[in-house]
Amino acid sequence: MTGFLGEYEATLDAKGRFLLPTGFRKQLGEADSHQFVLNRGFEKCLSLYPMSEWMPLFEQLKKLNDFDPQVRAFKRYFLAGATLVELDSASRILLPKHLMEYAGLSRDIVLAANTNKIEIWDKQKYQALFDNFSAEAFSQLASKVMGGDQP
Repeated sequence: MTGFLGEYEATLDAKGRFLLPTGFRKQLGEADSHQFVLNRGFEKCLSLYPMSEWMPLFEQLKKLNDFDPQVRAFKRYFLAGATLVELDSASRILLPKHLMEYAGLSRDIVLAANTNKIEIWDKQKYQALFDNFSAEAFSQLASKVMGGDQP
């Protein structure tokens, strides 16, 4: 897999399931088409990793120094919600209640590509991200992150 592109709206059913959009399913490799790791995102969203993306990250975490209290704290928080999820026969994913509560997910959600993972946002919170971010602020952020202001 080379990465994800796109954003799609979806709806959670009464059991907390959503249909993984066809646009994302087409971007998955054969090995990644059924199993994922679902985790808390850095903001109040969820991160859905295909197994081929999760395993190298997990291997990197295993190499960190457990004698460092910051490493232990990071690993504890980062891995606390990590859950193995699978597509069912209807291409749906069931979200665990505790992760839905963490992200404040309601009925309407947005699935947004973020390079090697898919972020799952409450639709209103996702829209608020963009409502509160001007084109000028985005331009300045792009310059800083992508190195445009370097000599």
